[in-house]
Amino acid sequence: MQAKKRYLISLLTGASLVLLLYFGGVPGPAPATSRHERARGGGGGGRRSGQPWPHASEPFQPFSPGDETDTEEYNAHVSPRQKREVHASVYRGKRCRMDSCFDFSLCRRNGFKVYVYPQQKGEKISESYQSILAAIEGSRFYTSDPSQACLFVLSLDTLDRDQLSPHYVHNLKSKVQSLPLWNDGRNHLVFNLYSGTWPDYTEDLGFDIGQAMLAKASVSTENFRPGFDVSIPLFPKEHPRSGGERGHLRANSIPPFRKYMLVFKGKRYLTGIGSDTRNALYHVHNAEDVVLLTTCKHGKDWQKHKDARCDKDNAEYDKYDYREMLHNSTFCLVPRGRRLGSFRFLEALQAACVPVMLSNGWELPFSEVIDWNTGAVIGDERLLLQIPSTVRSIHQDKILALRQQTQFLWEAYFSSVEKIVLTTLEIIQDRVLQHTARSSLMWNSHPGGLFTLPQYSSYLGDFPFYYAGLGIKPYPKFTAVIHAVTPLVSQSQPILKLLVAVAKSQYCAQIIVLWNCDKPLPAKHRWPATSVPVIVIEGENKVSLPETALHNKCTHAEEFTPFVDFAFTVWQSFPERIVGYPARSHFWDSNKERWGYTSKWTNDYSMVLTGAAIYHRYYHYLYTHFLPSSLKNMVDQLANCEDILMNFLVSAVTKLPPIKVTQKKQYKETMMGQSSRASRWADPDHFAQRQTCMNKFASWFGGMPLVHSQMRLDPVLFKDQVSILRKKYREIERL
Repeated sequence: MQAKKRYLISLLTGASLVLLLYFGGVPGPAPATSRHERARGGGGGGRRSGQPWPHASEPFQPFSPGDETDTEEYNAHVSPRQKREVHASVYRGKRCRMDSCFDFSLCRRNGFKVYVYPQQKGEKISESYQSILAAIEGSRFYTSDPSQACLFVLSLDTLDRDQLSPHYVHNLKSKVQSLPLWNDGRNHLVFNLYSGTWPDYTEDLGFDIGQAMLAKASVSTENFRPGFDVSIPLFPKEHPRSGGERGHLRANSIPPFRKYMLVFKGKRYLTGIGSDTRNALYHVHNAEDVVLLTTCKHGKDWQKHKDARCDKDNAEYDKYDYREMLHNSTFCLVPRGRRLGSFRFLEALQAACVPVMLSNGWELPFSEVIDWNTGAVIGDERLLLQIPSTVRSIHQDKILALRQQTQFLWEAYFSSVEKIVLTTLEIIQDRVLQHTARSSLMWNSHPGGLFTLPQYSSYLGDFPFYYAGLGIKPYPKFTAVIHAVTPLVSQSQPILKLLVAVAKSQYCAQIIVLWNCDKPLPAKHRWPATSVPVIVIEGENKVSLPETALHNKCTHAEEFTPFVDFAFTVWQSFPERIVGYPARSHFWDSNKERWGYTSKWTNDYSMVLTGAAIYHRYYHYLYTHFLPSSLKNMVDQLANCEDILMNFLVSAVTKLPPIKVTQKKQYKETMMGQSSRASRWADPDHFAQRQTCMNKFASWFGGMPLVHSQMRLDPVLFKDQVSILRKKYREIERL
């Protein structure tokens, strides 16, 4: 009997122990888990050991960004030692930030200057990297003296670090380490578009960047160092070096819907990194308003690996023209490829097709300054099936705003290699000079961060293009700048009459006379008495006007008082533009294949001469500090073309033409027939020089920024058959 009791007790105890182990009451040995499972949370780290994940999450595992270096395919090809080396290469300097890995003292002496290492003999540089280096060397940041530099850029091509690429630079590690100024990468900037290679495409560059900053495409949020690295877009080798095409949105359609709601056309990867999302797109494709096309027909051995859907997908793929789809869709899907970034991103921006990002873990380009919620839809790879209903739910007002923002972002930061590079440098400069850093509004609204120099002012109301948005009016007075090139001989000279007439304007605050005459400055009593201060500055035989002399909100004037008053009232309604009198135009000469300049009176114009014009003083600052010294030196040497260059600059900023106002019908160049210096307008070489200037300026701007206009503004009642006494600017009709 006792034996039976003992047997039953032992049996019950064993059964209880089994039940406890089964239900987790007594901790048992944890099951072995892979590194990839631990990275996702399996086997501990954020949940209790042994507690299984809900089964509902299992179907979404293929869409999880995860750690791409830990796939089964990767483990089959790479040894543990190689994986450790990759991890060390990518993550060394992971904690670098500006305050720990950047020497600010190098920037205090000479400001933000960038030095490019001289190219080494025998080193090949790809066309894309040549464009990057050319953009830096042509910018206002460039210095050829390393002792003046704040930032250093390698001449060694680091763009393509895919070992299978023909542009891969071998032995880069030793070449970089041998540079005398490398200093473990401190204050260096490394550009990269492609990293890693098949099959895993890690973010390993193949050399130790040390404490260098990384301007990288397809960078993951895991490896991106906020406030230190810069995420740049992936751009093709055909991307324009400068200028670039404008966005393709020519008119706003209301409601803003196109033929297709959502489109994509691109490669489908059957295995490996980047295959999961694109392989699932056929679930969403409906061949009506959602057209998502993929093809397996790429690579040498695609037929060996094709699946059951390949033939059908390839046939459907060939039915559609990609450009037609791109320009006739409201939204464009941008799924990840082998790497996180895709060429489809820039293509969608330019086409005004709102990008729908489907690349989990991608640090979007220039995310430090650009608010991508205003220019794109950020999707989730794991929620692919919800994408169509999500984009359909977006209100048409929001779609219109998104589309307009794509055009602004494309033209401001992405349309050329030069803009991508300059945006990168401007972001770093804002970090270095934090007290003058741009605000988010400056970066995300027209004209953008590249044309808004915070060194001019930190107050948005000091910039002409923010007046309307802020609801403020321009300053009600102007400063007149008169450029004197002839000596004062008598009181009846035109320059003195001009000075008196301008001083009579009710809007004139002061007059600055820039004395650029060979004769000495006349005595004070030779100048006429005026009701406003007159400041005389002796120049150095230069046409370019000094920005420091302009203390108020504009301008030039070479007409009589009513013309000045009317032009200024017009300018107050258009403070971001040049308002003037004599107009000129440009045209494309197809025979000579170059830009031409004409002074003929025609029905349109694209420039107004700044010898008689009104514009905001910020453009003088931009002229002085934004334009390269090569263009300004050319203007000074020729004593010509400063008005053309100013028109180029303002039109590049505003994307708008100047405004022509009423002028004397008998207008002639007042300087004709005076001194030999002033009669340069009659010199035939003068016209030829202006033709040359047009093409030189267009080359630097990367295209023709001038915009034609057929509008002229006249006073209300101008030439109307009413009493002259009823007209506000009656003197204008008499002249």
